[in-house]
Amino acid sequence: MSLTPQRRQDIEVIRNYLFGGGYPDPVTNAEQLAFLFFFYLADGLDTQAQARARLMKQSAESIYIGDWKLRNPLNAPAMGGQGSISRDRFRWSQWARALTGENLVRFLRDEVFAFYTEVAARGAVNFMAGARLVIDEPVVLTQVIGKVDGLRLDEADADTKGDLFEHVLKQIKTAGELGQFRTPRHIIRAIVAMLDPKIGETAYDPAAGTAGFLAAVFDYIKLANSTPDGIETVDIDGKRIPRGNGNALSAAKWRVLQEQTFFGNDVDPKMVRLATMNLTLRGLPNVRIRQRNVLTTPLDAETKRELGLPPDGHHVIAANPPFSGRLDKDRISEDVKVGTSTATEILFIKYMLDSLLPDGRCGVIVPEGLLFGSTGAHKELRRQLVENNRVEAVLSLPGGIFQPYAGVKTSVLLFRKGGSTERVLFLHADNDGYRLDANHDTVIEADDLPGLVETYRQRDAHWQAWQDSQRGGSDAVFLQNWWFADAAAIRANDFNLSAGRYRPMNQTAAVHRDPRDLLDELAAIEAEIVEEVEALRMVLAEQAA
Repeated sequence: MSLTPQRRQDIEVIRNYLFGGGYPDPVTNAEQLAFLFFFYLADGLDTQAQARARLMKQSAESIYIGDWKLRNPLNAPAMGGQGSISRDRFRWSQWARALTGENLVRFLRDEVFAFYTEVAARGAVNFMAGARLVIDEPVVLTQVIGKVDGLRLDEADADTKGDLFEHVLKQIKTAGELGQFRTPRHIIRAIVAMLDPKIGETAYDPAAGTAGFLAAVFDYIKLANSTPDGIETVDIDGKRIPRGNGNALSAAKWRVLQEQTFFGNDVDPKMVRLATMNLTLRGLPNVRIRQRNVLTTPLDAETKRELGLPPDGHHVIAANPPFSGRLDKDRISEDVKVGTSTATEILFIKYMLDSLLPDGRCGVIVPEGLLFGSTGAHKELRRQLVENNRVEAVLSLPGGIFQPYAGVKTSVLLFRKGGSTERVLFLHADNDGYRLDANHDTVIEADDLPGLVETYRQRDAHWQAWQDSQRGGSDAVFLQNWWFADAAAIRANDFNLSAGRYRPMNQTAAVHRDPRDLLDELAAIEAEIVEEVEALRMVLAEQAA
């Protein structure tokens, strides 16, 4: 099942209700909708948990068993006049479809939030800690809950629920104070495809945001473990994308995928909630997304074990960490320091490098300046990457790819922990399948990413092709959008990892025009512009008369 146009339209109606009702902040609105989605789906999740427990011959009590003492006595009349109610009354159908106006606001604010905060506290991470109802205008809340109910989330599969929530998250168009912004899903998919995560490996995002990378890893593993009957083609952001249901996975592997694979952190509690809900809607209710600044609050191995985290590191890290930010040098953990730098982009790379298992692999989006910056910290970080680890590739992304969030030029850095770098594959994308305008959401035919992903996956064979091309001497012409540089060349250039630094010269002779001809041409254009301006002035004068 795919996200239908009607469901998309319903989300837009909800957004309009919120905006018109005096709730303009898209992040807060997404967070509030996440809570409502969770309340709606909790009944089904509870049923699934009990079924899973029976299958594993374990005991599991429904969250709706027993009584609840009302937190606010004013809710008693709407609940039958009693000071306590059955927990069964917290099923969506029992309150969302029965209450309106002030009664709905009060019951949701004082009872529903408290009840599900208690429920969330039983899980791996209490993503509702500190949560509160913000949409407290009775008419607006009644309208929104009516529309959420109309989405019929209980009838949608996990992928459709995830797509629906992703459509909500797309409306978050403001960058965080530390330079964080949403990563386009097609860029995420390309990075994940290059990392090639496997079942049984752990996947980690230390700056998870809304968990886009972790969701993509989940989709990738499911697709790789699906039979032809379990694969369908769906429309995502105007592109036709294959999606698998993971029907080739055994029950044991499903448990590994759902409970032992995905981990993340984010400094923003709202992002933790959004990430947790994003993954819950996709069928991953037990993922450990924790609120934490990984650059300032280190965890030792024992603490990681206590928290249910892999103590020694991860197999795969995929991330778009905040950059262009600075931290107080006294707050920075000793483990992530590189010289005296306080730049978040440098500190995050060091942290991710240290968070990998031996031979673990990382795909991270970085600002272009990280690859060629001349400060001591920049050079030292790149030296560590090249000399003590394996930098496998650098993918140069088109400028403006993160519009409308940011205009910074970026690349993808791909490396493995341990060993030393012998050569680096450089990949250059002119187009990513979308028009590079202010919105960056119009599909175009030109798309370099699929070919570059395949080039990376076949990089050993392409290394041989590259060597063959270079034997032609200085007159050889190399017209591919990929090339190599060996470690010696990189060392000789202060460990510069910018793709353009090593791009082969196209030896086709350039035709240089006489500068005097260019000046004459420019003068003619200027004269034509002046004539057009004067003609327009005359037209306006005639109209005024």
